[in-house]
Amino acid sequence: MTDAERFDHPLIERYAGREMAALFAPRRRHGTWRDLWIALARAEQELGLEITSEQIAQLEAHRDEFDWARVAEFEKELRHDVMAHVHHYGELAPAARGIIHLGATSCFVTDNGDLMLYREALRQVEARLCATLAALAEFAREHRALACLGYTHYQVAQPVTVGKRACLWAQDLVLDLDEVRRLIEWMPCRGVKGTTGTQASFLALFDGDHEKVRALDEKVCAAIGFERSIAVSGQTYTRKIDARIHDVLSGIAQSAAKFANDMRLLSHEGEVEEPSEKSQIGSSAMAYKKNPMRCERVNALSRYVMAAAGTSAQTAATQWLERTLDDSAIRRIAIPESFLAIDGILMLMTNVARGAVVYPKVCERKLRENLPFLATEEILMAGVRAGGDRQELHEVIRRHSREAARQVKAEGRANPLLELLREDAAFAAVRDQFDDLLDPARFIGRCPEQVDEFIAGEIEPRLVGASLDGIDEIRV
Repeated sequence: MTDAERFDHPLIERYAGREMAALFAPRRRHGTWRDLWIALARAEQELGLEITSEQIAQLEAHRDEFDWARVAEFEKELRHDVMAHVHHYGELAPAARGIIHLGATSCFVTDNGDLMLYREALRQVEARLCATLAALAEFAREHRALACLGYTHYQVAQPVTVGKRACLWAQDLVLDLDEVRRLIEWMPCRGVKGTTGTQASFLALFDGDHEKVRALDEKVCAAIGFERSIAVSGQTYTRKIDARIHDVLSGIAQSAAKFANDMRLLSHEGEVEEPSEKSQIGSSAMAYKKNPMRCERVNALSRYVMAAAGTSAQTAATQWLERTLDDSAIRRIAIPESFLAIDGILMLMTNVARGAVVYPKVCERKLRENLPFLATEEILMAGVRAGGDRQELHEVIRRHSREAARQVKAEGRANPLLELLREDAAFAAVRDQFDDLLDPARFIGRCPEQVDEFIAGEIEPRLVGASLDGIDEIRV
């Protein structure tokens, strides 16, 4: 079968970065298994089992050698992936063949190995989040005071600034970053627990010495970089941990989808666009089109991650007693794929935030068209301060606003509200103030200051010491 005749996973070929893709490749996964077998043998030797330094040295010397065809032969014969690797490793390190995996169950390497990979993947996600936040902070800072229409219910509302809106996107990612860091800090490994979590095999190896069994667990945990193991387990660690991981990834997907949806709406309004390549084609038929394809891709990938997160919840809820194997296939697919998708999502978000194009003249025109309606409260208050009756002036504004809206919608006219109010005797005392009352700066409140305070107080402290290097090239 040629490469063109087999399925190429889009997450690998089109979306995720190289480092995340390599993390979940067979070499990295099975390398963690060998690290665990070495750590187990070394700890067992230190605690008095008859394991020689030569055996451990041989395991270390052949740690990075893999004959994938030979592994496949063993798995075809044995129908067991872990034992296939045990046998292959034993061929490479014959002196250690008899002590590889001593006392362990398959989940010693699969569960601990997965948690090692998941923690590293979370660290990569953390770095991507930091890069995205830095890009959004720069965008927000640049447009901190650029007034634009605000929208509630996707209807025109009080003006905000482009930079303030970007802080809303960044705020969601700040919460996500905190959750990722909390999860990395908290995450335990499975440790050395035995076939059903009783540690019976290890207790037998150490002739009933409970202290040595406890020490074995601690030594292996430390060797693979974990401060602790889960206190109790069945054959596997509780799949609630997977559900927690997936929940955090789903949270990032939710934030990304909100950002991408907003960008697509603003692109339709003509106020902000995602970057595009010089020769990028939007449609094979409509040559004029410039589509928000990056943000559409973010929405698509986010939808997948949010849906996939439910599989870990279902798995955690349906594990029978000490474990059941219906967790295996779905975990191999849904968790790595979610990490790969989040990697691609954050690369795209960073790319869009760094290259987003803002059109101030469009923002200004839309404000100018709608400010007469938005300024009516200012006009009302000015009329009251000039001696008018609040309720009478309110009725005048209501009546003229309805007429102005009718002319705009039914006749396609420019907004005539100010003209109608200027001509009404009820506002004769303040008609000369109308231009000042329509200054956009009167309507954006503390938006610029909020941007400054949010970046200084919430984003920058979280980025101290973070790597904000470039992202992989966006493909397709």
